[in-house]
Amino acid sequence: MFVERLLPEARKRLVTIADDAPLIQAASLLRPGTDLVVVHGSTGILAGVITKTDVVSQISRCQGAGCTTAASLVMTRDVVCCQTSDKLQDVWARMKERGLKNIPVVDRDLPPQGVLNARDMLQVLLRESESEEAIMRDYLMGIGYR
Repeated sequence: MFVERLLPEARKRLVTIADDAPLIQAASLLRPGTDLVVVHGSTGILAGVITKTDVVSQISRCQGAGCTTAASLVMTRDVVCCQTSDKLQDVWARMKERGLKNIPVVDRDLPPQGVLNARDMLQVLLRESESEEAIMRDYLMGIGYR
């Protein structure tokens, strides 16, 4: 199974801002259901991501409403991402290895396409596993193969 199968749901999770936008704008986009803001450059290519942790860390160093830090100064630049042609199991392994809850989906030229959530991936992988198990059980028991 490939990432492409989850792309419609991943597109719903995609929230983006420009790299020169103020951090306060990213903070306003991080709400329940949105754990990750994808930052893009002027050409629309993925430049980094901002999480709630990034915002809290920076806000603790700001002086009240005077916090005008650009998103590009706070974002994580070393982003683990995937493409629609990647296998879900491979993406899950990368996420698990890095302890990620979300991962951006990008096109070949790196424009963001969506954000995959670990919960959605696990549900699909679990259903796939259960289906494979049922098929194997039926095959071994000779059901439908006479």
